Amino acid sequence: MPPGGGGPMKDCEYSQISTHSSSPMESPHKKKKIAARRKWEVFPGRNKFFCNGRIMMARQTGVFYLTLILILVTSGLFFAFDCPYLAVNITPAIPVVGGILFFFVMGTLLRTSFSDPGVLPRATPDEAADLERQIDIANGTSSGGYRPPPRTKEVIINGQTVKLKYCFTCKIFRPPRASHCSLCDNCVERFDHHCPWVGNCVGKRNYRFFYMFILSLSFLTVFIFAFVITHVILRSQQTGFLNALKDSPASVLEAVVCFFSVWSIVGLSGFHTYLISSNQTTNEDIKGSWSNKRGKENYNPYSYGNIFTNCCVALCGPISPSLIDRRGYIQPDTPQPAAPSNGITMYGATQSQSDMCDQDQCIQSTKFVLQAAATPLLQSEPSLTSEELHMPGKPGLGTPCASLTLGQPTPPSSMPNLATEATLSDIMPLKDEHGAHQFLTPDEAPSPPRMLGAGSPLAHSRTMHMLGLASQDSLHEDSVRGLVKLSSV
Repeated sequence: MPPGGGGPMKDCEYSQISTHSSSPMESPHKKKKIAARRKWEVFPGRNKFFCNGRIMMARQTGVFYLTLILILVTSGLFFAFDCPYLAVNITPAIPVVGGILFFFVMGTLLRTSFSDPGVLPRATPDEAADLERQIDIANGTSSGGYRPPPRTKEVIINGQTVKLKYCFTCKIFRPPRASHCSLCDNCVERFDHHCPWVGNCVGKRNYRFFYMFILSLSFLTVFIFAFVITHVILRSQQTGFLNALKDSPASVLEAVVCFFSVWSIVGLSGFHTYLISSNQTTNEDIKGSWSNKRGKENYNPYSYGNIFTNCCVALCGPISPSLIDRRGYIQPDTPQPAAPSNGITMYGATQSQSDMCDQDQCIQSTKFVLQAAATPLLQSEPSLTSEELHMPGKPGLGTPCASLTLGQPTPPSSMPNLATEATLSDIMPLKDEHGAHQFLTPDEAPSPPRMLGAGSPLAHSRTMHMLGLASQDSLHEDSVRGLVKLSSV
């Protein structure tokens, strides 16, 4: 056979059936176990997770790495080129204090960047549907309305009315002071702002670490800038200003970086100090939520009225636990009970089940045919009387079936209307005999119908026995076909 040609062997192609999973001799320890997935693997927000969900960051982390490089490079140059000279000529406490500030800055930065800022979990489909029903009931929405119902709720906090907005992404009413971050695609509790410098949102659970980071970074930047200038001045007194710059080029680079960054860092620290003292967030301050609007007093209901108390609550209060449980396991679906294999392959088990279904359908169709045969299918057709049963040219029920041979089904058109008591009396004994398993002995076995005489009294009964035993399949097929044709008349 030429290669690639379509021969008879091409029609005999088959796919191999694997019986590995259904073998009864297989050891249960060799079966592959499906590893349970954790919730951070299917988290809907735009976040990145590391260390099996322990570290949570925003997806855009390029600016965070820039922040990390600037702090590490500037501090490293300071400890490598300035601290040895300052420790000898001024005091050894300078590198010690600088090291403490550096580690504190790095610790608070990583804590802010790698933690959950207070993400609110999204509603499940059932919770979202129930909330939609509550909104429709509360607003009395009719089916013919064109405008959607209002998606706000009002609550009173310390005498001040606060509106709760509905989040169409998370399908929840956001709690007070919560907002949806468009970059992380999450609702964050007590949302302050999204800070690209730390690579994360700043919210309820990491705001204090963010404030301590910018505050300590301000001290570190001022500390490095001050002692770099001191180092350059001391060297210029010995060798001249230009020679001092040539001898310590790293100090020049540190001074430039600190000079341009100290203003923004110190200014940001002062701004957040004001926010903490008044118990506000950056989001509320930018929107002007708690300011005088058109002469109406709109005070801040979250402030304790005391700067010291507000600072203690923001910096020393308890940290609420995370609500998203990112390292928890996903609850698996309810397992479906598998059918016992009993050493049969899955394909064979499927085939045997389909064969059993076919047998049940055959039994049900046979019962339906017998019930249909016992009642007149067409009320408009006249019933056959006892005289018409013996008319020439029409085979009657009382006459022997000499013309019916074994294995040849009767054509559906020759079936008479079975509506008389004689018909039922001929059918029911056959069913009873077959149901009771009353079979003929070899001596009583009838001969083929063509060898019996037409007037033999045993011809009809023996022919019916032959139909019940030898041609059940043909009778079932013939009955179903006959029923279909009679019902279509």
